[in-house]
Amino acid sequence: MIKVLLADDHAIVRAGLARIVEESGDIEVVAEASDGREALRLALEAPVDVAVVDISMPGLDGLEVAAQLLAICPELPIIILTMHEEEQYVVRAVEVGVMGYVTKRSAPEQLVAAIRKVYGGARYLSEAAVEMLALRLAKGVSGKSPLDSLSTRELQVLRQLASGQTNREIAEAYNISVKTVDTYRFRLLKKLSLRNNAELSRFAIQNHLIEP
Repeated sequence: MIKVLLADDHAIVRAGLARIVEESGDIEVVAEASDGREALRLALEAPVDVAVVDISMPGLDGLEVAAQLLAICPELPIIILTMHEEEQYVVRAVEVGVMGYVTKRSAPEQLVAAIRKVYGGARYLSEAAVEMLALRLAKGVSGKSPLDSLSTRELQVLRQLASGQTNREIAEAYNISVKTVDTYRFRLLKKLSLRNNAELSRFAIQNHLIEP
C-alpha cells in the first residue's frame, strides 16, 4: 500500500479526496492535516510515502510546507493540490521541487494517477499545469508578469498581507521576525509600484493570488 499524508484546511474536501484515494485499492491515507504546521509534524512523525498538500492553508502555505519537508526529507514525493490555475503557482511549485501539481478541479480524475506516478519516481503535472508552463515558455521575456520579479517568500508574504494577516501573524507563520516582514512589505510596495496594503490586496485579487 502507498501511504499518503493528505493536508487541506477544509474537512469536507479532505474527506472527499480520502474516499477517492482509498477506493483505488493500493493507496491508504495514514495521516490528515488541517494546516501547514500540522502537515509538517505529521509528515515527519508518520511513515508516509507521498504527501498531498493544499497550496492555500492557514499558517504555513503549501509551498512553504513543501520547501521545509524537502529540506529534511529530500526523497519524499510531494504533490501540490490547488484551486489556482495561474502559471505563477506552477512555476513556483516546480522551483520548490515538488513532484506533482494537480488542480482541485481535476483531482477526482487525476489524483490517484498522480500519487502512483510520483511514488514511482516520475513527475506528474496536470494537463492544465503543462499548458501553463508551455504558455510561460512561449511568452518568453516579453511576456513577463510583475510577479516574476518576486521571490517565492515575497509572493507568500504578499498573499498573507493581502488576506489581512498582520505582520506579527506572518512572522509567526514563517518563523521570521516582524522586522523581516516589514522589509518584505517595503520590497513588495517598491517592486510593484504600490503605496499601501489596500493596493496590495487589490493587486493580489486582480492577479488571482487570493479570492475576492
